[in-house]
Amino acid sequence: MEVHNDTVVSGFLLLGLADLPVVRYPLCVVFAVIYQITLVGNGSILLAIGTEKKLHAPMYFLLANLSLIDIFCPSATVPKMLQNLLTEEQSISFIGCALQLYFLVALAGTEVFLLAVMAYDRYVAICFPLRYPLLMTRARCAQLTSGTWAAGFLNSLVHTVTTFHLSFCKSRRVDQYYCDIPQVVALSCSPTYLAEMLVLVVGGTLGTSAFMATLVSYMYIISTILKIQSAEGKHKAFSTCASHLLVVCLFYGSTISTYIRPSSSQHSPARERVVSLLFGVVASMLNPVIYSLRNSDVKRALRRVLCRGTRLQPA
Repeated sequence: MEVHNDTVVSGFLLLGLADLPVVRYPLCVVFAVIYQITLVGNGSILLAIGTEKKLHAPMYFLLANLSLIDIFCPSATVPKMLQNLLTEEQSISFIGCALQLYFLVALAGTEVFLLAVMAYDRYVAICFPLRYPLLMTRARCAQLTSGTWAAGFLNSLVHTVTTFHLSFCKSRRVDQYYCDIPQVVALSCSPTYLAEMLVLVVGGTLGTSAFMATLVSYMYIISTILKIQSAEGKHKAFSTCASHLLVVCLFYGSTISTYIRPSSSQHSPARERVVSLLFGVVASMLNPVIYSLRNSDVKRALRRVLCRGTRLQPA
């Protein structure tokens, strides 16, 4: 009779990039550069918002929180990925895998809720401009933002505890470059019904609710913009939400491509990993670029920060 020792698990093997040994050094350089650009870009956004008094408004406070997420999210995966590319070990400890999954799910959930709050902020600003200072006070904005972080991390705690409460006695080979719920649950030899239902019901309900709130907000925003008579007024109104709309499309586009597909999908594992890289690494780099290109206030603030930094440099 075969007995599985499912009480002690030393760790897992992240095989998402193991089938690319020839290009592992170029990949390491590319990901390191992308990661550095992500840190510098989002750090610049935070610095500009923090030092420019004109940007001390709810819209930019929410943007600062998005930049924090874009710094933390790749930081949960990229350093370990770079280490595995350099050493060819592909290993991660049990605790390391649990922490990586916890923070990734928490940050992804927080971003879903934060994008909904940002959409609501633009809805109030465009549809009720005269009431905006009363509806989006600093206290209200802080409450909404705190709620997004709390909801994201509490939701992740439920999924992480449920996932790693399972028994693992099958292969330790995770077919991804980071620990994610579907890949880890697939390795369990105990019933996974509860973990899968929690993802479907809890995660699906919260994610769908946030998505619908974002969608409805933009339906009202677009309807209001179309009612504006002058072309200049339409352009000015649309410019205030264009950056956020692009970020929403990028986030949900990559998320849907990664997680929402038929069970009989014929997509290759390589394609799924590329989409996951888009979701977890590249999107965080593009968000500050989108905001710095589309928002004139952010561009001016970044120029002032750069000019100030140049003047402070010793000759």
